Amino acid sequence: MTQEIKNYMQTLGKQARAAATTLSAAESRQKNDALHKIAKSILEQREHLKSENEKDLQAARDKGLEDAMVDRLALKDNTIDAMAEGLRQIAALPDPVGEISDLKYVPSGIQVGRMRVPLGVIGIIYESRPNVTIDAAALCLKSGNATLLRGGSEAIHSNRALAACIQAGLLDARLPAECVQVIETTDRAAVGELLRLKDFVDVIIPRGGKGLIERVSEESLIPVIKHLDGICHVYIDDDADANKALKITFNSKSQRYGTCNTLETLLVADSRANELLPLIKAMFDKEGVELRGCDRTREIIQCKAATEEDWKTEYLAPILSIRIVDDMEAAIRHINRYSSQHTESIITQDISKTRRFMREVDSSSVMVNASTRFADGFEYGLGAEIGISTDKLHARGPVGLEGLTSLKFVVFGDGHIRS
Repeated sequence: MTQEIKNYMQTLGKQARAAATTLSAAESRQKNDALHKIAKSILEQREHLKSENEKDLQAARDKGLEDAMVDRLALKDNTIDAMAEGLRQIAALPDPVGEISDLKYVPSGIQVGRMRVPLGVIGIIYESRPNVTIDAAALCLKSGNATLLRGGSEAIHSNRALAACIQAGLLDARLPAECVQVIETTDRAAVGELLRLKDFVDVIIPRGGKGLIERVSEESLIPVIKHLDGICHVYIDDDADANKALKITFNSKSQRYGTCNTLETLLVADSRANELLPLIKAMFDKEGVELRGCDRTREIIQCKAATEEDWKTEYLAPILSIRIVDDMEAAIRHINRYSSQHTESIITQDISKTRRFMREVDSSSVMVNASTRFADGFEYGLGAEIGISTDKLHARGPVGLEGLTSLKFVVFGDGHIRS
């Protein structure tokens, strides 16, 4: 079976590499046409998609999965409509491929610039939510990349049905069906083989829980774009506006609990703690958020004691840890020690402090007087994102179309030779 899986994955890899060559040369018009035709196919196959999805839902119920997990799997009419609309929105985005920037003359007389080009073949490994199949396929297609998609076994029937819609749209637009391939086996060995396809795959993007991302990071022979945790901070400075501080803190934590850009640790300047912490406690008590505080915090408000482990924890739940710090310097030290380098925000009216905070905090998104919940590709104007990267090489922060491309140098001359 292992050799069978290896042969299967090798075949998919070869097909993806060949398709990537064709796709990289495709005009924007042809790629956009494919996206619209995939949207049309999805709407036409609505009943078939729901029928195949019901097989996954029933299997999930039979396994005793939690209702929330079953709900994440469901392809409802509004989900199908949203997938089609998402495809149309991505078609409407500017195509980064072929864009030339930074073109300038150098002393020798040649012109040197940089051109955006696709990465090549992208392997995407994800869990649950079959709509990710469409999102990932669409972003890779628009950015000129072939892709191998490995969804969770719990959504296999849904993903196969969506793959058929995608490939029908590609063929209708005169592009190779192999531009997007869904790995149809549920054998876990396929993931291991995908992570070793370095001759055919250029980048791996994992989307899912920490266990999946850790496995991919440890085993992959291919570069990985990923983030493990979203341990995000808000720091309320000495010079913060109180109303802004309360509003931003509440939104950063309570707008949604289970996202990677949700606030997990609140840092409060010592000079503002007596004034603001009782208000913060009252605000979160109404919302049912459990507070865990340092010793100094617990002298001001009643809450559970925070441990060293709390500063390192992404709760993804209505729990918030609070620490009082002496000043901004102490806040930066705490963030750079415990942060997962995802998103941090400072609340202050002092512009010199904002500049220092932005410069010295080493995270992929740094905000001033704004909720951490804005750390999102759509909110950043990228149109859509395939994930968020906390790595420092290639892409950092929300990864949209531009993050799925690379740059190469282009040189223009007129018979120039080097002396």
